[in-house]
Amino acid sequence: MTSEETAAGAAEASLRSRRRSRRGWWPLMRDILVIIVIAVLVSFLVKTFLVRSFYIPSGSMEQTLQVQDRILVDELTPRFGGYSRGDVVVFRDPGGWLPSEPTPARSVLVEAVDWLLSVVGISAPDSKDHLIKRIIGVPGDHVVCCNAMGQVTVNGVPIDESSYLNLAEGQSAPNVVSYDVTVPEGSLWVLGDNRDSSRDSRYNMDQPGSGFVPLDNVVGRAFLITWPLPRFGLIDFHHDVFAGVPEPEAQ
Repeated sequence: MTSEETAAGAAEASLRSRRRSRRGWWPLMRDILVIIVIAVLVSFLVKTFLVRSFYIPSGSMEQTLQVQDRILVDELTPRFGGYSRGDVVVFRDPGGWLPSEPTPARSVLVEAVDWLLSVVGISAPDSKDHLIKRIIGVPGDHVVCCNAMGQVTVNGVPIDESSYLNLAEGQSAPNVVSYDVTVPEGSLWVLGDNRDSSRDSRYNMDQPGSGFVPLDNVVGRAFLITWPLPRFGLIDFHHDVFAGVPEPEAQ
C-alpha cells in the first residue's frame, strides 16, 4: 500500500470517527432536551392546577407573614372542600383595593427569563397584583364590628383573635372600624392579621364589590412558608378560634 493510500485511509477513518462522535452526542442532547421540556411542562401543570408560589409584598399579615416571605398556595384542595373561617387566602384584586402603579419598562430578555422562572414556580411576578388576608366570614355569615371589648362577632358569637392579631404593646384590641355585613353567596369577608395596617374588606366597602371578595377571585389557600429558611413551616389557620361560631342557617 502506497503512502497516498495510507493517508487516504487514515482520513476516511478520521471522518467516520467524527461522524460517529456527532451521532453519539446528539442522542445525549436530545434526551437532555426532552427531560427539560417534560420538567417545564410538569412545573407548568403543577402551578396551574395544584400549587403556586407567591411572595408577601406588605406587612398587612404580620406577624403571621412577614414582608418578603415566600409562600406556597394550595389551589386544588379548596376546589373540593371549599374555604373555612380562618383560612389564609390569596386573591386577585376585586377592583379598587390596590393602588394603580405604572409598570416599569423591562428588556425583552428580562421579561423572557422572568416568564420562564414563573412557569416553573421559582419567580412570582404577579404577587403585587394579588392580596392575602384571613377569612373571617363565609357566605351567609353575619359579621359585625365590634362588641364592647372590641371583638368581631360572627353570627352573634364574639371571636377571640388574640392568638394571631398583631397588636401594639398595651393594646387589647384593634382600632374600631364599624361595619355590620352579611356575606353574600359566592363571596368572602377578609381581614388582615395586622389589623391596624391592613386595607382589607373594612376599607373597601365603598368599592363596587362592597368589600366582599368573590370566590372566583380566590387563587387558593396559603399553607406553607418556604423562605427564608428560618421561617420555614406551615401557616396556622387558627380554626379553633371559630369553633363556636354557628352556621348561618343554625342561628
